[in-house]
Amino acid sequence: MNKNVRQQKLKMWKENLKQLEEQLSEIMLKKGQAAQDGDLSENAAYIMAGEDADTLRVQIEQVKKIIQDLEG
Repeated sequence: MNKNVRQQKLKMWKENLKQLEEQLSEIMLKKGQAAQDGDLSENAAYIMAGEDADTLRVQIEQVKKIIQDLEG
């Protein structure tokens, strides 16, 4: 792969990673706020925030792997 193309892809994926990490941070704040609303077993906002956080964590790990492959 051309060095210039690799650098462009690396920059794009690092920006993507930053956005995902910011989204995860926002979701964790929402999850914390939802946790204050009482019974967590029936708290839909809390459950959804947890599921969204799990999905983002998987995406973050995938992007980190792509970045490692591009750097390696």
